[in-house]
Amino acid sequence: MNASIDHIGIPATDAVALIKWYERVLDARLVWDNGQIPPTALITLPGGGWLEIYPAESSSPLTRNNKLAGFRHLALRVDSLDAAKAELESRGVKFNEAERPAAGGGKVLFFEDGEGNLLHFVERPKGFKLGDLQEPR
Repeated sequence: MNASIDHIGIPATDAVALIKWYERVLDARLVWDNGQIPPTALITLPGGGWLEIYPAESSSPLTRNNKLAGFRHLALRVDSLDAAKAELESRGVKFNEAERPAAGGGKVLFFEDGEGNLLHFVERPKGFKLGDLQEPR
């Protein structure tokens, strides 16, 4: 089997507002919606990858807990953590944590989207490839 990630689903308490946040802050582009209010929509990020944003049935403040079991954050690779941070700060994003080492090498910086979902930038060393990671012992 040759499986790959097609998209990440993000249930939203306000799907329209969250779609607009991703468009405004991360330059995402709407590629499809179901024509309903509130919509289910697919957006694409400039560097690739689709996000499906759809209406949530409920929400929980636990979403922000990165240690809770299950999917917890979306990691976005960038060439420069400093440049990406400055760009998002100019678009109103607040960073409440310091950067820290990334698993496998490099550094990460966490932030939240318009509904408090966790994202983080990952800056890897120049020339880094997944094959550079060592096999587990």
